[in-house]
Amino acid sequence: MKRGFYTIMAAQFFSSLADNALLVAAIEMLRTSGAPAWHVPALTPMFALFYVLLAPFVGAFADAVPKGKVMFMSNAIKVIGCLMMLFGAHPLMAYAIVGLGAAAYSPAKYGILTELLPNSQLVKANGWIEGLTILSIIFGVLLGGQLVGKVVSRHLLSFDLPIIDTGIDTAPEAAISVIVFLYVAAAIFNLRIPRTEAPLQPLAHGMSELVRDFSRCNARLWGDKLGQISLSTTTLFWGVSGNLRVIVFAWAAVALGYSTTQASSLVGVVAIGTAAGAIGASMRMRLDQATGVIPLGIAMGVLVIGLNFITNAWAAAPFLILLGAIGGYLVVPMNALLQHRGHNLMGAGRSIAVQNFNEQACILGLGAFYAAMTRFGMSAFASITIFGVVVAGTMWLIRRWHANNCIEHRDEIERLLAIARSDKH
Repeated sequence: MKRGFYTIMAAQFFSSLADNALLVAAIEMLRTSGAPAWHVPALTPMFALFYVLLAPFVGAFADAVPKGKVMFMSNAIKVIGCLMMLFGAHPLMAYAIVGLGAAAYSPAKYGILTELLPNSQLVKANGWIEGLTILSIIFGVLLGGQLVGKVVSRHLLSFDLPIIDTGIDTAPEAAISVIVFLYVAAAIFNLRIPRTEAPLQPLAHGMSELVRDFSRCNARLWGDKLGQISLSTTTLFWGVSGNLRVIVFAWAAVALGYSTTQASSLVGVVAIGTAAGAIGASMRMRLDQATGVIPLGIAMGVLVIGLNFITNAWAAAPFLILLGAIGGYLVVPMNALLQHRGHNLMGAGRSIAVQNFNEQACILGLGAFYAAMTRFGMSAFASITIFGVVVAGTMWLIRRWHANNCIEHRDEIERLLAIARSDKH
């Protein structure tokens, strides 16, 4: 791997670490402030909102500006969202601003991989990026849980600046004040990301032209016989996993009687399994073998339903590790295949923006659906069942879709797989 890849990994680690710690702090802030119960599941779709609204623009912007600079500006926006939450803005609104920064960050983060590395290293690179991201989820959720816990928060709140009254009086506020510095650390690494030799693509003139360009890119990727399969798989995976973190908090509260701090450890356990699966896939899978992991998606959906039968923390831990491992092994090769097809069809930044639009639209839709179910009194157990059925059923349909493609468009599929096997840059 090139040296710049490790700088990207460090920047991604600290940024994702802060994102996940902030989610826990926001959940605790809503719970302790007496907000309606449905506000907690609403955090996930609010974070996804700007991914969907700005999808036509952030990909083109990432292709028009050096991607390290884009990542730096995105982290600055996340800091603004943190400060808004810290100083009185509604957590849902402030979390949406953090999502705005994340929406701009993602096309640059993944797009620079296709510019920096040859295609032969994309699966491996994705494995390391996804594994490190999952590791940051583990530590981020655990860190957030500890920061809002009684022991750490008591020490943080006892710290006073001379003369200045910070107005930080609660455990979630103390946690957020620490999280701001994690985003600052990520920004420092962003400044050290090397400029690649890939030519910058000028922005189209006018918002309407950007929307039309994005629509064409979206249609092109969905029309590609491998792109459509990898895009539908990653869209579903991230749509469900993005909401599953919040569901695990709700499930742990009713099934195990866990607090926010205790439940954060279970979310971390899922992430451990996902990291192991992601790293395993990066070591064993090739780009042209990616579609072979589709049946794992069906198994993942069935296992999600099985969560309803877990009532003991000792049983929950290995079960959640297995669930995460299957997801990690599924998403890494499919994500790499999607990046490969997108890069060949339209450019790195635009393809990642299309991917983000579809994935975050799924997160937004499923999150709004879950928030509505909570609003009208549906239990966490029923929500988990519905999510599991959706995953298993949809992955079965995707498997049938790919099988039909292999029959009806055999020559095209073989040509595209040959490109994946032989293309070195």
